[in-house]
Amino acid sequence: MKFIKLFFISIFFLFLMATSIGLLFPSTVVVSRVVDVSANKDSIYVFTKDIEGWKKWVEGMNENTVTSTTPLKANIGNTIVTITQTNNENKAVNSIWETKNNGKQESTIEIFQQKNQMTAAIHWQFIQHIGWYPWERFASMMNDKIMGTMMEKNLNNLKMQVENH
Repeated sequence: MKFIKLFFISIFFLFLMATSIGLLFPSTVVVSRVVDVSANKDSIYVFTKDIEGWKKWVEGMNENTVTSTTPLKANIGNTIVTITQTNNENKAVNSIWETKNNGKQESTIEIFQQKNQMTAAIHWQFIQHIGWYPWERFASMMNDKIMGTMMEKNLNNLKMQVENH
């Protein structure tokens, strides 16, 4: 009986310690990437403003597991992507990426271009608000490595599409 009691007390204190350390991590994680493209904002915006445009540069969008319900909404595996706002003037696109287990990330694609310049910068970021659970906080440390690599690859795909179009 002593060992069982010691076991549960140890588990409790390990959980308490992991939670305390996890609370030191930020509750909001931002993963951001930028690529320069030799094109104007309008020719880039054609590829970023809706799901049909994404199919040309986001890897995996043409898989069987992807179904577009509208030009602004798609099911990608276990994730529902909804474009919530497009701004024709600023050429910005906001979207929500929500998993079936209620994981939620906000995404923004912005296109910046100086007047009289033929190069534009495309900025893509994901923002995730993390709960207090220690496993969520520790897992968020990998967001940059996992998502950042995917974002870089897709932004380079977009760059090639736009520049070759």
